[in-house]
Amino acid sequence: MARYKLHGFCQSGNTYKVALYMNCAGLDWEPVFVDYMNGATREAAWRGDVNTMGEVPVLDVGPKKLTQSGAILLYLAELTDKFAPENAEERSEALRWILFDNHKFTSYFATYRFMYALAPQAPDPAVMAFLKGRFDGAAAIVDKHLGQSKFMIAGRPTIADFSLAGYMFFPTEETGYDWAKSHPNIHAWTQRLKALPGWKDPYELLPGQRIAPRR
Repeated sequence: MARYKLHGFCQSGNTYKVALYMNCAGLDWEPVFVDYMNGATREAAWRGDVNTMGEVPVLDVGPKKLTQSGAILLYLAELTDKFAPENAEERSEALRWILFDNHKFTSYFATYRFMYALAPQAPDPAVMAFLKGRFDGAAAIVDKHLGQSKFMIAGRPTIADFSLAGYMFFPTEETGYDWAKSHPNIHAWTQRLKALPGWKDPYELLPGQRIAPRR
């Protein structure tokens, strides 16, 4: 039996953040499929037994269940010392980028991607323009930062990189973004992450049925 069990599904970039971290860290883990697309996380029993917030990822560590990808990454890094900040200053910087990611970078991009490719109904163009504008602003900040540093902090991969990378490896047809053309520093950074031992793309690493883009 694996030491860690990660509840999630292949379309979830937030699940992928933790899965990719654990794979690259060489941790003993296995996925637990959550049928999000058919409403599993909205069921009262699932929320009662797995996560009252109705979200993935959820990490089983023995009897303990951890939620929120940023909190999970920090917990695992401090427990295993894999891709961990090395001192208080680095820890603060990692948290700064993780919070920025959760609030701006992943937050807007994940919603934009879902509406762009996976939502059953065609999205409102005004809503899409708003989401794209907000993400483009956040992406410009990250791209500029990565023009000055190979990784998000400390010149080496840390949990901050895994947090921001959650939605970077989904195909262009799902996102509308070709990073090499739109954000060359982000693209170069993704290639450095791809070179890490244990790297796999989300559809290879996590369970679930791949969904063809609806638009």
